Order: sequence, then structure tokens, then C-alpha cells
Amino acid sequence: MDQGFDLIVIGAGIVGLGAALAGVRAGKSVAVVDRDARANGASIRNFGFVTVTGQKAGAHWARARRTRDIWAEVAPQAGIGVLQAGLVMPAYRPEAAEVEHAFLQTDMGAECRLITKDEAKALIPALRMDGLTAVMFSPHELRVESREALPQLAAWLAETQGVRFFWQTSALEVTDKGVVTRDGLIRADAVVVCPGDDFTTLFPEIIGRNELTKCTLQMLRIAAPGMPRLQAPVMSDHSLARYEGFAELEAARPLIDRLNAETPAMRAAGIHLIAVQSADGSLVVGDSHVYGPQAEPFARAEFDELIVQSFDDVLDLPGRHVTERWCGSYPSSSSRTILVERPAANIRLVMVTGGTGASTGFALGEQVVADLFSPTADVYEALK
Repeated sequence: MDQGFDLIVIGAGIVGLGAALAGVRAGKSVAVVDRDARANGASIRNFGFVTVTGQKAGAHWARARRTRDIWAEVAPQAGIGVLQAGLVMPAYRPEAAEVEHAFLQTDMGAECRLITKDEAKALIPALRMDGLTAVMFSPHELRVESREALPQLAAWLAETQGVRFFWQTSALEVTDKGVVTRDGLIRADAVVVCPGDDFTTLFPEIIGRNELTKCTLQMLRIAAPGMPRLQAPVMSDHSLARYEGFAELEAARPLIDRLNAETPAMRAAGIHLIAVQSADGSLVVGDSHVYGPQAEPFARAEFDELIVQSFDDVLDLPGRHVTERWCGSYPSSSSRTILVERPAANIRLVMVTGGTGASTGFALGEQVVADLFSPTADVYEALK
């Protein structure tokens, strides 16, 4: 505890680890404080899907592009396997195909392309072909196994980058001198607080005035006999109506209206399809979205059934069965994609207010560290 650091990061989820990595790359001595023995929140209860295509246009999409590049650089150094690359987006409704055509005309769609049904079938052998109207392919995405990747990333930061981890250590208070814990003060020149969906422990008054809510999601693992290898993750029509980079396009309105009319239960539960493949061949599938003042502790069977239905609408896997179920939660906002506040000149409160931490956290960490140690007007504007 007598040792001082240039930077302390509170929270060892992906946003916190992104800030720690950025600190190391900026030449700073870095410590990470986390109340648990290992990361076990939203950062490991997700797809491990570094998603670029479909992120909100502008700064958030740019963060996703930069974060993807950092993942591609860091993963092999940290021994993290990249299990899939790219993204296949089949469109089964004509309105969905129109969204894809419109997206391809934007700057974000410049490196994406429509592929033939034969190309899609080669990438995704289980893809349902009946009613398929178009298929878009994105080259940008990466997929890692998040429950393995986060511990590997933390271990790599500790063993090769000199980051000091204080596990099972609660941060009781943050001051301009460092972080107060049960065992005393850990001194630091600067502190980055990454609380995830904990709204009450540190800076509750700041979090409270930003009117955040909590999103609870349900996810599944699905296996099947003779599971084929999927070369890329898969989304669906519902994804085109949910991800802001698609849904905010004028062309998305007819698709949204049709889905609201045809699948009201799925829309009410915030269900859209993402299916990604693990090393053992099984698929991580989801997800639902329920918003409220606290995370929901119990999974709802009807949501699992709707998720499986959305899966069956796109992928044909005879004998498929659910092998695992879990819930996750993250902070959410209807008006922003990130929250970065300055409680003091040397303190930053940082939250990704949506389910995009794995997709944007590394770039956000770079921006926050730059704002702390080399602030400029451009950095400040990027964090608004």
C-alpha cells in the first residue's frame, strides 16, 4: 500500500482493462483495484463479439473500429484465441434487404458488401435459405471467448506489462491523493473509475443525475449433433432494427414497423439474434433486453423460448438443444453511448452505457487516459 502509481483503475471489466492498457502504453505505472477475485460482470457474460458494423454512427463507430484493431494486436500477445472473424447478416424480409442496401451507401458500409447465397452458405452451412432475400458481409468483426479472454488479458497485463492488480479489494473512496481501501490508501496521481452497473458505491450523485437505468439480458449456449463450423458470427432482421447504425437510417422505419406488427413479443423483450461459435463447436446465442432500476435476478422461460425461436428462424440445426443459460446486466442510457465525467481534475468516471464494452472499451480507454494526462479540445469533444 505504500507504493504509489501514476494511474489507478477501479474495475477489472473490459472498460477498466482498456484504461489500464492505455495507461501502460502511455508509459504510466498502473494498478487495478477490483472488489472480486476476478472479473465476473457484464464483461464475461456476453458474446465476446467485437462488433463494428451497426454501431452508432460517428464517434462510437470510430471507437469500435479502433478497438477492433487493438484486439487484433493484443489477442495473440495475450494468448487469446480469435475464434471467428467478420459478420454475416442474412435478410429474410424485403424491408431488411433495403436497410442493408441503405447501409452500404453510408461511410460505415464502405468495406462491407453483399454476398451471394452460395457464398453465405459456404460461410454458414446451417443458414436457412428459404425466403432469403439478401446477405451482407462485414469484414471488421472479431470473436473471442469472453469468459476466458478477460482473465487472460488481466494475466498478460500483470505478467508482461507491469500492471499491479489488487483483487478482492473494495474501493471505499476516491480522493485527489488516490483510492481508499479497507487496508489503507493506495496513492495515485490519477484515478479512472469504471463501476459497470454499480450506481451507488462511488460518485452516486453524478451517476444519479445522468438518469441511467440497468439492462438485464438473457443468453443461451446451444449445441447440436454434428455441429458445422460457422466461419463468422450471424445476426438477423431483428438486429437491423435494433443496432443504431442500422435502425437510425430512414430505410429502417418500414422494417421496424413490420417487426412490431409481426413479432410484438420479441420486440417488447428486446430480442434480436446474435449467434457466435466457441472452440468446442457450441454456439453462444442471445439476447433479450429488459430495462429497470435494478438487474433482474431471475431468467424468464418465455424469453429463452423467444431467443430459441429467433435462432431457428435463421439457422437449421436438427437436434439442437440448450446446454447453458445465464443473465447479465449493464448500465444503459437512452441518450448516450458512453458516460465520462470529471469529478476532479485527476479523476474520471467512465461507463459504457450500452452493451458495447467489448467493442469500444479499448479505444475509450485511450481517450480517457489522453484526457487525464494530455488533455486537448479534440479529446474532450470525443468524450462528450
